[in-house]
Amino acid sequence: MAPLHSSHLLRTPVTLPLIRVCQSADPSSTSVPAHLASPTAARPESSKDKIPLVSLPHRKSVSRGLRSSQTSDPKSQSRFRKHRFPEPGRTFPKKGQTCVVHYTGMLQNGKKFDSSRDRNKPFKFRIGKQEVIKGFEEGAAQMSLGQRAKLTCTPDVAYGATGHPGVIPPNATLIFDVELLNLE
Repeated sequence: MAPLHSSHLLRTPVTLPLIRVCQSADPSSTSVPAHLASPTAARPESSKDKIPLVSLPHRKSVSRGLRSSQTSDPKSQSRFRKHRFPEPGRTFPKKGQTCVVHYTGMLQNGKKFDSSRDRNKPFKFRIGKQEVIKGFEEGAAQMSLGQRAKLTCTPDVAYGATGHPGVIPPNATLIFDVELLNLE
């Protein structure tokens, strides 16, 4: 599978997940994969045997286990879910900081469409600069340094009704496995 590069996807939005700290982050990696480029919460309590499910962007809606957080107003429901693998952490990205991550992007059926791990080169983007799709940025902003998370992103915070021909179908829900390696 050929990786998606920024040269042919810059105008197409995508969402990514975040993953865990790695000492081998490559600081020279600065290009934005096109499928991550954008055109335009709650912090879970840790638990050793449960993976908290966090609804975003609502910072007060945290639930235990694998159930979705529910609110009484359907319009306030988040458009993606973030499953966090519990780890202690207190260092979160701030607006303007560069996040260095490894990620794997998959369609809902499990088919992988891109991976920084396969390229053995971490991906970098800046928080608040709309360099990646909305769902990926919102999820990354709530990750702690060294944390790994799985993001399930609905089409409205991913590629939408357009998709990306040949790679991401229209109205696709995307799943990202992301590890936040470093903050610059």
